[in-house]
Amino acid sequence: MQLYTINTGYFKLDGGAMFGLVPKVIWHKLNPADDKNLCTWAMRCLLIEKENRLILIDTGLGNKQSEKFFSYFEPHGNATLQGSLKSKGFSVGDITDVILTHLHFDHAGGAVSKNTDNFYYPTFPNAVYWSHSLHWAWASHPNAREKASYLKENFEPLTENCQVKFIDEEVFDIPEINFLVVNGHTEAQIIPKIKYRDKTVVFCADLLPSPHHIPLPYIMSYDIRPLVTLDEKTAFLQEAHQSNYILFYEHDPHIECSTLQLTEKGVRPGEFFNLSELK
Repeated sequence: MQLYTINTGYFKLDGGAMFGLVPKVIWHKLNPADDKNLCTWAMRCLLIEKENRLILIDTGLGNKQSEKFFSYFEPHGNATLQGSLKSKGFSVGDITDVILTHLHFDHAGGAVSKNTDNFYYPTFPNAVYWSHSLHWAWASHPNAREKASYLKENFEPLTENCQVKFIDEEVFDIPEINFLVVNGHTEAQIIPKIKYRDKTVVFCADLLPSPHHIPLPYIMSYDIRPLVTLDEKTAFLQEAHQSNYILFYEHDPHIECSTLQLTEKGVRPGEFFNLSELK
């Protein structure tokens, strides 16, 4: 098995929304905001090569939305999903599986593409797209609070092409990959846990978008059930520290991975490093 970081670029989100109840005077030191109170975040995906399988976790923002939509989030950087795959020697046609942790636009936007005739089609023609049935139903009939984050053009074409399977209904047949399902950020978000050599690498998605979200009070305002997130983080961090997990961060603009350490203030990040440095 081999793991690859797939960078898809950066975008911006409101700092207050990303750090919730934590005052700006504190979080501004962690991820400085611009004059519009927007902070830069990565959209970092993970590619897993296992024998004849290529499994991609999340797909970034994509490029098919309108200029008005992108103006709210200011996507930037030279990295693209297709370009990053190509830099590793792969193409969209090589991907056999896509795991969508959840269907918010910054995680699932690249799952579907659009041609010049405004026709939507799966970006990965030969892949099975994996989700959770409860989450799919939740995204398909979104509440008013999350409606702007679930864009049907990002996932409906996948069912129309019969390329979707659900981890709670069918067996994901790679024993080195299993899933934690959490419900604080949104209903039935999938957190992949990968056995890699003698370690476990956890793709944290929006349970822990960055190492700065490890302290328990640091919970995003986007989370639909913040107290559930609090409980889920508490349990996960205890398990992750005890089991020496490697955490892979999807959204931190600079930090890809970290270990954990126990301090007098609780579990905190340990060593920071890039995935390519993991031996």
